[in-house]
Amino acid sequence: MGMFYESVSIALKALLSNKMRSILTMLGIIIGVGAVIAMVSVGMGVTQNVTNSIASLGSNMLIIRPGASMSGGLRGSAGSRTTLKYADAIAIKKKVKDIDYVSPTASSSYQVVYGNQNWNTEVQGVTPEFMAIRDLTVGAGSFITENELATRERVAVIGTTVSTNLFGEENPVGKVIRINNQPFRVIGVLESKGQSSVGQDQDDVVIIPLTTAMDRLLGINYVRMINVQVSSQDKMDAVQADIESLLRQRHHLIGKKENDFQVQNLTSLMTTLNETTTMLTLFLGSIAAISLLVGGIGIMNIMMVSVTERTREIGIRKALGATFKNIMTQFLIESVVIGVIGGLIGIAFGVGVAFAISKFGSFNTVITAAPILLSFTFSVGIGLFFGIYPARKAALLDPIEALRYE
Repeated sequence: MGMFYESVSIALKALLSNKMRSILTMLGIIIGVGAVIAMVSVGMGVTQNVTNSIASLGSNMLIIRPGASMSGGLRGSAGSRTTLKYADAIAIKKKVKDIDYVSPTASSSYQVVYGNQNWNTEVQGVTPEFMAIRDLTVGAGSFITENELATRERVAVIGTTVSTNLFGEENPVGKVIRINNQPFRVIGVLESKGQSSVGQDQDDVVIIPLTTAMDRLLGINYVRMINVQVSSQDKMDAVQADIESLLRQRHHLIGKKENDFQVQNLTSLMTTLNETTTMLTLFLGSIAAISLLVGGIGIMNIMMVSVTERTREIGIRKALGATFKNIMTQFLIESVVIGVIGGLIGIAFGVGVAFAISKFGSFNTVITAAPILLSFTFSVGIGLFFGIYPARKAALLDPIEALRYE
């Protein structure tokens, strides 16, 4: 053991006697380890963002959209976007089992005006169940009721961003705003939900009854989307199949006729997206790992130079009785020390970069132990692997030749 510590101290002395050279040799390892950690944390951050943004839409969700599903890169004809009706949503609610909520929506962007203030925002036509599906809470006032939906009332529930921009500190409840030059009475203000995980302001919205939106604002007889919340995860596939067969029947799609709607299962969508982002993470990590390999070649290069420089020293040690194993260990420890120090600095560098990206970038990075341990082990392994050849070359030197060497 004393021999090992002595070898380490000799190795450190050798590295310190050539500071600049040692730093440059480590640079490859530092950049490699740092890049692997930073890139993997970016990739995992993207994965988490995707998961969060899907989870924020609600659990056990099915989303029904109009139009044929993407086939060969071509969407259905323009008319196929108008195939979902409000009556379809009502039929799904009545006839399909194991469903908690059905929420059809239609939305568009409009300028909303109050007094001399105006604000461009998204106006969503919804049913009362939208509140439960999206987990919304009303801070002041109330949400849209079934009665207002039935009578196509011009009432609106607004998000805090819209409230601040139109009313400032004033309480908006009971005030009249104009959407597309039509008067709407504000009946409620939503509690703030802040930014979504994809950076979208969830409070920048005006919610009105779906029937009002379709008949009085948009002038359409179809809905843009139907959200369905299934009562439990294991019923998802059965409910999806029931909805598809019910809509095919309602839309008179017989035999081989293609669906003029698509039912998206968020869980399977999440799995697909997670697979994609995992591939992205691996891709980023493997590109960064190439610089680790380059760093290893740098270590080998310097160790070769070091052996040549210290030929005489090796000769003296062999003449004094140092064995093949002693010399081999000595030079291997030197290259491993480079790998270890480079790896540790690299970890600090990688974690620092990941923090900087999440602080100044627009999305989070996720730092986990796995890439840190993996890249550190890799850097030590590279020091070992690329140190073997120079160490063996040193250990095989003939002491007589070595002592003659100038």
